[in-house]
Amino acid sequence: MTLEAITHDHLAPLRHGFFTRRGGASSGVFSGLNCGRGSSDQAEVVQINRARVCAAMGVQPDALIGLDQVHSADVVVVDGAHDGPLPKADAMVTTRPGLALGVLTADCQPVLFADAERGVIGAAHAGWQGALGGVLEATIDAMVGAGARRDGIVAVIGPSISQRNYEVGPDFVDTFIAADPDHARFFTQGRGDRMHFDLPGFGLMRLNKAGIALAAWTRHCTYADPDRFFSYRRSVHLRQADYGRLISTIRL
Repeated sequence: MTLEAITHDHLAPLRHGFFTRRGGASSGVFSGLNCGRGSSDQAEVVQINRARVCAAMGVQPDALIGLDQVHSADVVVVDGAHDGPLPKADAMVTTRPGLALGVLTADCQPVLFADAERGVIGAAHAGWQGALGGVLEATIDAMVGAGARRDGIVAVIGPSISQRNYEVGPDFVDTFIAADPDHARFFTQGRGDRMHFDLPGFGLMRLNKAGIALAAWTRHCTYADPDRFFSYRRSVHLRQADYGRLISTIRL
């Protein structure tokens, strides 16, 4: 099976893709294109999957740049392949042609950024902690620092867990309301004291408030479509031992 990559017109003409799980070599709970080196999948199979992504992106394996993602608001500026351990951060920015920035997700938001006119791109892993902590704005600031224009940046949120499937408890809600009472609009009532959180809607709000040119969500829910997407939350509900990681990439 060939790889499947979701693209978006906002990011054209740059090569990019929010890769689904289709077309990979992994099996079992990881069946498909698991690109997570931190998973318990066979390391050599993960490398095969990542090599297929590199081929699709037109780069060599060492040009697919990743991070040790830690749910932070930290951003690194990349000008070549990492030498040594991966940086602990959740977003990257580069002006270097030929590098593919790749973030891993399994319900969190993968966000790809571009100012194609000025040759600056970015990629961010934005779960609720990173999004609330400012990783999206920090990525935009780093892009501006690298030569982008704020009003020339576009951003697209890829497949993420949708509000319908993101049930949270009172403490979660309290954390958001304490940061800004207006955040209440991203929650709807669930069963009992449960609420449902609109992660992509929250991400879009933060992106639009940052003053960039365009922001969009591909409107794919990772939880609701097991044939195409890995989902951490779905794996927990199914009591699976582990879960695959999707990769989203962009290059100049």
